[in-house]
Amino acid sequence: MKVIHSELTTEQLVAHLHEARARLLELVSDLDDQQMIGPRLAIVNPLRWEIAHVAHFQEFWLLRHLRSHEPIKPAAGLDPDKLYDSARVHHDTRWDLPLPSKQTTIDYTQRILDRVCEEVLTNSAPPDAAGYDDNYFLHLSLLHEDMHTEAITYTRQTLGYRVCSSAFRRLKPQPPEGGTTNAVGDAFIPGGTFKLGSEIGSGFVFDNELLAHEVTVAPFAISRTATSNTEFLAFVKSSGYLRRELWCNEGWRWRESVAAEHPVYWRQADGEWQRRVFDRWVRLEPSLPVLHVNWFEADAYCRWAGRRLPTEAEWEMAASSDSSGGKRIFPWGDEAPTPERANLDWLDGGLLPVDALPTGDSAFGCRQMIGNVWEWTVTDFAPFGGFAPGPYKEYSAPWFGDHKVLRGGCWATRSRLIRNGYRNFYKPDRRDVWAGFRTCAK
Repeated sequence: MKVIHSELTTEQLVAHLHEARARLLELVSDLDDQQMIGPRLAIVNPLRWEIAHVAHFQEFWLLRHLRSHEPIKPAAGLDPDKLYDSARVHHDTRWDLPLPSKQTTIDYTQRILDRVCEEVLTNSAPPDAAGYDDNYFLHLSLLHEDMHTEAITYTRQTLGYRVCSSAFRRLKPQPPEGGTTNAVGDAFIPGGTFKLGSEIGSGFVFDNELLAHEVTVAPFAISRTATSNTEFLAFVKSSGYLRRELWCNEGWRWRESVAAEHPVYWRQADGEWQRRVFDRWVRLEPSLPVLHVNWFEADAYCRWAGRRLPTEAEWEMAASSDSSGGKRIFPWGDEAPTPERANLDWLDGGLLPVDALPTGDSAFGCRQMIGNVWEWTVTDFAPFGGFAPGPYKEYSAPWFGDHKVLRGGCWATRSRLIRNGYRNFYKPDRRDVWAGFRTCAK
C-alpha cells in the first residue's frame, strides 16, 4: 500500500484551495459567455467546462469518494458526471454539452468549494480502503486545479485573448539585462549512479514519479541555459524548417501537415521578427528562451546544431545532484522557490532572459532548471519499475507510450507544484504549451 501524504495541515490546504480558486476565476474574469466557450480545438477546452471540471474533481474525491455524498448539481436537471467527468466526456464533445452560463458555473464552483472546506474542517473522513485520506485528496485536488489554471493561461494565448484580466495586472516590463556571463556554454556532469524519481515519504508526489530507482548515467555536457530566441532564429534563417535531413520521419510529416516554417507565434513584419504575446505582437526578444516549440522542432534544431536533447535522467541529474553525491529537491537546494531563484507563480508575468536568476543555479551551474519555460527531454513518457496507479487512475497510465517527458515548470507554474522530480508529459506535436528546451553535446 503506497500512501503519499502532504506535509501541509488541513487548515493550510484549505487556505491554498481558496487562493487557487481566486486565481482560477481571476483568469476568466474579463471573458464573456461566448469567449468562455471558444472555438472547437484539439488543444484547448471550453473554459465554462474547464472551471467546472476543476470543481467537480474536488467534489468527487472529497465529498463523494470519501463521504458518499450525493452529487452537487450545477443546475436543475443537469447530471454533473455527464458534463464534467473528463474520463467519461470525450474532449471533442465538450462544446456540444448543455453547459450552464458563466455565472451559473462560477456559482457551482463556489458551492463545491464551500462545502468541501466545511466538511474537511469539521467532519474528518476516515481513509479509503487503500489508506488515502482527506489530506491526500485535498492536495491532489489543489494541484489538479493549479495544472488547469496554467492550462487556461495557454488557452488565452492560443485564442489570442487580451491581456486585461486582473490576473495579468502583475505583468511588468522585464529587465533588459540577464544574469552573469558564467551561464554561457555547457556544464560538464560527471555521470555515475543516480536515483531517478521520488521516494515515498518525501511529501506529496504523483504516481508516475514512483518508484525511485537507481540508473547509471554516462558523463555528459548540458547547456547551462535554455535555448534562446537568438539561437533558434539562426536555425530558422538557415531554412532549418525546410531541410528534410534535419527532421525525424514523424516530425517531417507534422511539419508538412501544418506548413511550419518557424515557431507558431512568430512572424516577419516591418523588416523584423516578432512574436505574439497573447493579443499583442512584440519585437522578438533575443535573450528570452524560445517558447511554444514542440518536440519535433526541438529535435530538428538539435540535429542542425550538432546537439541532442537530454534524457530525463540526465536532466534530473543536472538539476538535482550536489557535489557530495546527494540529491536536492530544487536545483539550488531544498529551500522553497523564491522570485530570486525561479520564475514561477506569474510574479514576473512572463519570461525572463535565459541567463537571469543566477542564485537559482544547480550545483553544476545550470540556470533556470525550475521555472521560466518547460523543457523537452528525449525520453518517452513511461512508467518506472514498480509503477502502481494512484486513486486518480487516469492521471498517468492512459498517456504512457505516445507522450514525451518535460521537466522544470514555467513562469505560470505554481511553486507548490514544481520540483526537480516532477514529470510533465505532452504529445510531441504540442506547441501551445509554455515549452522550450536545452541541449546536450553529442
